[in-house]
Amino acid sequence: MPVQAIRWQDGQLFIIDQTLLPTEHIEIRLNTLGEVWEAIKILRIRGAPAIGICAAFGVVVGVKEKAPSDVESAFEVAQDAADYLATSRPTAVNLFKATGRMKVTADANQGASSTDAFIQALEAEAIAVFDEDQAACKAMGDYGASLIQDGDGVLTHCNTGALVTALNGTALAAMYRAHELGKQFKVYADETRPLLQGARLTAWELMQAGIDVTLICDNAAAQVMREGRIQLAIVGADRIAANGDTANKIGTYGVAVLAKAHDIPFYIAAPMSTFDHELESGDGIPIEQRDPEEVTHGFGRQTAPDNCPVYNPAFDVTPASLIAGIVTEKGILRPPYTESIAAAR
Repeated sequence: MPVQAIRWQDGQLFIIDQTLLPTEHIEIRLNTLGEVWEAIKILRIRGAPAIGICAAFGVVVGVKEKAPSDVESAFEVAQDAADYLATSRPTAVNLFKATGRMKVTADANQGASSTDAFIQALEAEAIAVFDEDQAACKAMGDYGASLIQDGDGVLTHCNTGALVTALNGTALAAMYRAHELGKQFKVYADETRPLLQGARLTAWELMQAGIDVTLICDNAAAQVMREGRIQLAIVGADRIAANGDTANKIGTYGVAVLAKAHDIPFYIAAPMSTFDHELESGDGIPIEQRDPEEVTHGFGRQTAPDNCPVYNPAFDVTPASLIAGIVTEKGILRPPYTESIAAAR
C-alpha cells in the first residue's frame, strides 16, 4: 500500500493533506465537524470513495465534538452533522450515500442505552464504510489488472489511487496489481488542470510505488495516442448513472473522445457505491462549479487578465457509448450498461 489517505485511530480522524503534495507529505488530524467539512470542500481530501469515508467518520467527529448529554440529543447532532457534511461538494454520490448510511444508523440506535453506545454504533458503521471500500479496491485491482498486458502504454486522468480510497485506488488499483504481478507497462498521467491532480498526486503516488510513469500536459493526450504509445485508457468516476454515463474530473470526456478516434479502449474503474441508480442518464448529474481563481491564479500566481470571466466546471460527463467497460468489485461491466449495471446491484 503506497500511502494511507484516511486513518481512524483511537477514535480520531487523520488524513493526508493533499493540498500540500507533492512537496510536503503531512498527515493532519480533523478535530471538529467544521474541519472535516472544510477538508472536503477545499480538497484536503478528495476522490469519491475517500470523500464518503471521511464524511462517515466526520459524523462521529461531529457528535463527539458536541458531547451531547443524552441519546436524543446525540441523534439530533448526528442528523445535523450528516446533513451539513452533505453540503460540502455536490457531484460525488459516495458522499450522499455515506452520510445517508450514518443517518440510518443514527435512527436505528435511538434506543441505545447511552450516548457512548450510540457513538459506538456510529463508529462501527463508519468503519464498515471504510472496510467495504478496502475490499472493493482489492477486487477492482484484480479485475482491472487483467486489462493491462506486457508492453502496454496506459493513459490515466486525474488521481484514482490510494489517495482517493481506503486502500490502493480504483483505476490505479489495476496498475498497482499489474505491477505486483510483474507486468511490464508504462503509465502516461495527464497533468489534469487546473489543480494538477495528475501531476501532484498520480505521478507522485506511482513514483513512490516504483511504477514507470511519464507526466504529460492534458493537451498532449492526442499526440501520444497518435504516436502509438497508448493501448489502454482507464480513469475513475465520481458518479455513474443507470445507463453508464459517467461523471469524472473535467477533461475525462475529451480523453474518451480521443480514445475513440484512435481506436483505443477507454475504461472506467469505480466501486458500486459510485453508481447512482436513481439517475437514468448523465443529464441529471450535478456538476460542481469551482472558484475562478483556480484558473486565473493557479497556485498563487496570476495567469490571466484582471476581471477575466472564467467557466470552471470541476467535472464532465462521458457518454456510455464511449466506454468499453466499467471495472467494479463485482467484475467488469460491459454494454449494454442499463442491463449490466442493474444486474450488478
